[in-house]
Amino acid sequence: MFYGIWLIVLGALAVPNLIIGKKPQLKGVLDKLVPVQGWMGVISAFWGAWGVIGAVLGIAALTTYPIWWATWLATSVVTLGLGILLGVGTAKTFIKSPAAHAKMDQTIAKLSPYQGTLGIAGLALGAWCTVAYLILL
Repeated sequence: MFYGIWLIVLGALAVPNLIIGKKPQLKGVLDKLVPVQGWMGVISAFWGAWGVIGAVLGIAALTTYPIWWATWLATSVVTLGLGILLGVGTAKTFIKSPAAHAKMDQTIAKLSPYQGTLGIAGLALGAWCTVAYLILL
């Protein structure tokens, strides 16, 4: 359930105009999260990478639990993507190599066109994870 809520928050941070357009009362909440957005992104990037590795190594679960495995992989990929997009500014403060900064900028340039899609996917997958947890509880 925590993963679902985390994804909803990441998705909301990725597409704030969509959220504020639908629910203007959430602007204050999003404004409070913006200062920690970078740290949330860095943590999410590592968490998403770990999830992708785990899903690939646990591919045997695909035959037994296909919906669970697909959800695991999808949430991990979206978490990784949103984490990179939201956390690159914070990550750059720890890395001094100009070559690494250039590589990060290239990665962001490739991912930026998909920020809205990843944000909406994060909202949808987060809602799915939360509802599935409550149903299966």
